[in-house]
This record gives sequence, structure tokens and C-alpha cells, in this order.
Amino acid sequence: MADDRGEKTEAPTPRRRQEAREKGQVARSQDLPSAVLLLGTVVVLKVMAPHILSTFLQLYSTVLGSDAVQATDVIQLLPLVLKSAAMITLPILLLAVVFVTAANLAQVGWLISTDPLKPDLNRVNPVTGFGKLFDKQAVVRLALGIAKMVAIGAVAAFTIWDMRHGILYSAHLSVGQLLTYTGEVIYTLCLRLAIVLLILAILDYGWQRWQHEQDLKMTREETKEEFRRMEGDPIIKQRRRQVQQQLAQQRMRYDVPKADVVITNPTELAIAIKYDADAMAAPRVLAKGQGYMAAMIRQIAAEHGVPIVERKPLAQALYKTVEVGQEIPREFYKAIAEVLAYVYEIAQRGYRRRPISA
Repeated sequence: MADDRGEKTEAPTPRRRQEAREKGQVARSQDLPSAVLLLGTVVVLKVMAPHILSTFLQLYSTVLGSDAVQATDVIQLLPLVLKSAAMITLPILLLAVVFVTAANLAQVGWLISTDPLKPDLNRVNPVTGFGKLFDKQAVVRLALGIAKMVAIGAVAAFTIWDMRHGILYSAHLSVGQLLTYTGEVIYTLCLRLAIVLLILAILDYGWQRWQHEQDLKMTREETKEEFRRMEGDPIIKQRRRQVQQQLAQQRMRYDVPKADVVITNPTELAIAIKYDADAMAAPRVLAKGQGYMAAMIRQIAAEHGVPIVERKPLAQALYKTVEVGQEIPREFYKAIAEVLAYVYEIAQRGYRRRPISA
């Protein structure tokens, strides 16, 4: 009896998801932005390596490459040095911001919440903090941390072993060749580390999504209460319907007597039509109703001598397509004109205050 024990077995409602999101409670891996940043930075540095190297060589030849350069000249060249450094670092920093932002957007989208910043005594409660050391989240984080350390060690060992022959042979290389080969080793090592860390971060994000879904689950009683909150109190809803019905009846008692004709289905639908050639571009619906409301319209029409004409297809089409206060669409002009002509004709003969069936 899961429900009797209050177990969370029901999927969270959209409202519960939205409330959690507004409080900043979303599934998010803290390691994913770091892994994306590392991988992106490694790739960017690899692509920009020729540009960085040429910039440094140019600076070296300009600042230190000539014996004639004096100390005062070096100071004058300081803006050039800063400009060159900015041309190297700014693109990398901007791309790093893009990588981190993209990783966070991929996880949680656009989200601004000040709720996590509000003071919460439970965050500094030693009892609560001690309990969190042994919960499921802490165990998973510990396991992930161990996995990252093992992965880093394994990748480093594998990379060094895989490139051992080149590392041993590097003792015979020139300074330029040694720097180039060292860069290749570092790039390969960092790239492999970044890929492994990215895989672990994706697994962590998958776990966070699953855990977040479990945390949002609701008991059956919570689900019922949520739907009651969304739909409103039944007594208030009933009272609101009664007020709306009373207002509609008052409006019908005022508008239906002004109508030229009431078109019926004959018993389920009733539509009151008015046409004033001087004030209206087309006939207008003054009232419409179904069931009980249709019976009210027919009763008011009979009390005030408004002709009632049965036109089943026309009544159904008008009820579905035209709202109260709107003019009749063009496609109904001919049918309404025939009804009004018929009503005007029988009115001239003195036939009033009785239903007319045609």
C-alpha cells in the first residue's frame, strides 16, 4: 500500500516542475561546464598554436632580437607587447565564456532565480550537514570523484606509455623540435583527459536528471491537492458558474426581446438574430444558448412575441461559428435573408407570439 505510506509514486505535475524551477531547483552537473571548458580550450589552443607562436617570435625579434635596443626603447615598446598579449588571450577568454555559458544553457536553459540566495539556517545546521555526508547524493559525488582521479591517472599513464618511444628519442632533438614535440605530448594528454572528464560529466548530469525527477515525484494525495489548487475550490467554482449563469440570463432577458427572430434546432439550440439596416452592416447575434439556455431564449421570445423559426443546419452552424455580439459571416447572408424575409412577411400578416416551423 504505497499510497497509504505516503510514498512518492506519481509523476510531478507541470506546476510542481515550474515552482521548483523558479526556486532554482534544477538538474545540473557542476562538472559539465568544467569539462566543456577544458576540451574547448585545448582545441582552441591547438588551432591557435601557429598564431601564438608567430606572435611570440615577432615580439622576440622586435624587443630582444636586436643588440641596439636600449632600455628606453623597451619601455616604448610596452604598448606593442600588451597589444600582442591581448590579441592572444582575449579570443581564448571570450571562447571560454562561450563554452561555459553554452554548457549551462544546455543543462538548465535561461534561468534567473534569487531563491538560493535567501538565508536558510538548514545550510549551516551541523546536524543536517552531517546527515548529508551519508545520503545518496554524497555517495555518488564521492564515487564520481574517485572515478575522476582514477581516470586522470589511467589516461596519463596510458598516454606516457603510448608515447614512450618518442619521449626517449626526444633527448636527441634540437631545442625547437623538443618544444614542438613537448607541445604535442601535452596536447594529446590534455585532449584525452578532457574527453574522459566530459564523459564522466555527462554521466553525472544523467544521474542528476534522474535524481531530480525522483525528488519532484509526488504522492497521490499531493497530486490531488495540486489539481484542486489548479482548478480552484469546487464551491467557489460552482458559485462562479451560478453568477455567470445569472448574468447571462439577465442579459438574455434584455437582448432577446429586441431580436427580429430566434432560430432553433428546434429544442437543443436557440440563436436570437437582430438586423437594423441603418445601424448594422450585417445581422447580429444578440443571444445564443444550448439546452436550458436555449429553452430560456425560446421562452423569452414567446413572451415578447419574437418569431421562432426552426432551421436545424443553420442553427448548428451559427452556434458553432458566431459569438454573441458578432455579425453574421458572409456565407450565412443568403440563409439569414430568407429567414428575415419570411419573418417580415408573416409579421405583416399579423402572425406573432407563436412558434413558426418551416
